[in-house]
Amino acid sequence: MKAKQYIVFAGAAGLIVMIDQVVKAIVLKTLPLYHSVAVIPGFFNIVHIHNPGGAFGFLAGNGSQWLFVLFICASTVAIGIVFYFYTKLPPGYIYLRAGLTLIFGGAVGNLIDRLRFKEVIDFLDFYLGSLHWPAFNVADSAITIGILIFIYHILFNKLPA
Repeated sequence: MKAKQYIVFAGAAGLIVMIDQVVKAIVLKTLPLYHSVAVIPGFFNIVHIHNPGGAFGFLAGNGSQWLFVLFICASTVAIGIVFYFYTKLPPGYIYLRAGLTLIFGGAVGNLIDRLRFKEVIDFLDFYLGSLHWPAFNVADSAITIGILIFIYHILFNKLPA
């Protein structure tokens, strides 16, 4: 793989991490824990929630130190696998490269939270009436978009041979 591709990868993933961490720092500094600010009443709030579990609060109520270690290890392995796949992509897979970069940057952003706070800071809260999507953050958004790009490539047989 060319050095330019690594520079683009590092720059884009770094930008995702930076945006994620800056916005989380703003939320931590300006919004007390468990408070919210209505942005679009009835649809979208900025909240301040800490998630010790996995995606969408998976296993959040467990509180086990082993679970924390498991999430750190799983994140680290996932980051390594994503980087490995990125380095093995042949030229021409621009969207798949972008998807892997999004996943990598998002995973690093959430890993930083886990290492700093032992939980992830979430702040985006979408809802309709009593139907709430679990709160999430910029890193989660990047991971989700990256996974959707990856799934698209799987479903439409656009992966490298």
